[in-house]
Order: sequence, then C-alpha cells, then structure tokens
Amino acid sequence: MPAPLELALIKRLREVLDDRPATESELRALGEQAEAWARAISAQIASSERRIQRLNQNPGSSLAQLASELRRVERLRPQLKEVRLMLEGLERRARQVRTEWLLSQATSRRPAGHRR
Repeated sequence: MPAPLELALIKRLREVLDDRPATESELRALGEQAEAWARAISAQIASSERRIQRLNQNPGSSLAQLASELRRVERLRPQLKEVRLMLEGLERRARQVRTEWLLSQATSRRPAGHRR
C-alpha cells in the first residue's frame, strides 16, 4: 500500500492529467516529486533483485525469503510502470500549458504601430 504522501501525489497527478487547472510551477513540482517516487521504487526493485541473487547463491536460504522478495518486486513493478506513464502524461500536459500560455501572449500583443 502506498504511503499517504504517495497517495496524495497520485491523486493530484490524476487530477492534473484529467485537465484540471495547474500552473507551470505546480506541474514542475509534481514532475520532480513523481521522478523522485520513480527513483525510490526503482531503488527498491534493485535492492530486492540483489537480495534474490544472494538468496539464490546461498543453498541455506529459505524459500519463504525468496518468495517474499519476489512478491515485493511483483508488487513494485506495476507501481513503477504507473508512475512512468504519469510522468509521460505530465510532460504532455506541461507542453500543453506552455503552448497555451505562449498563444495567449502572442494574441494579446498587438504590433507597435497598429491601432484600431
């Protein structure tokens, strides 16, 4: 089960990806948080994979320990996939927000010598 901070991050990412309002600075902060979350999950997976290797090399290791690490990896992989997909969506959303802002700036400015 994800921690409360992860749940709050997931909730806000989903809101932003559903086109709810967000500023560029908020999108940047969410991206940083999601990237940190992805790094943490990747590190946990790598740690479990190293443990699995060590357990496999040790004939005295219990099957229960090995099974536990395998379950951990299997639980974490979908989370990592989800956060990576959210990061891709967040990048698309950030480009959209920047494009909309640039277009609004371009249409709100009138040429210097042009008056109506």
